Amino acid sequence: MKLWVLRHGEAEPHGTRPDSERALTVKGREEVLRTAAQLIGKPLTAIYSSPLLRAQETAEIVRTALGFVPEIRTVDWLTPDTDPDKVAEQLVSVSDVLLVSHNPLVGNLLSYLQHGAGYPPEKVSTAGLAELENNELLIGSMKLNGIKHP
Repeated sequence: MKLWVLRHGEAEPHGTRPDSERALTVKGREEVLRTAAQLIGKPLTAIYSSPLLRAQETAEIVRTALGFVPEIRTVDWLTPDTDPDKVAEQLVSVSDVLLVSHNPLVGNLLSYLQHGAGYPPEKVSTAGLAELENNELLIGSMKLNGIKHP
């Protein structure tokens, strides 16, 4: 089982509009396009995204760049402050998926899946892409193959 976790690209600054409506900047779109290239040829079965605009835009850029046919699955369990355990519960029956989300969830989830609870979060820049794998989803035992930053 492989799992890819992508933090959204650079977004408009806080305070310009409600957080849920912050869009990607031009730089953010370019970051995401560079990161999408890392996913070419990967066996993705689904793309799950936070409902927040910057994550939706990120997921759509990746989907278009890859020519990925299935629709993006928008889920409320990928928002910034979701507990990593809640995300892990949703991943029990999936494999080879891309999650598009935000910090602090991205860093916390990567740490949780590798080490279990109580470890510091991984550092992930905007449009950073992490790849995890294991035979099955087991909290604290996923192997981090790397984090690629644009």
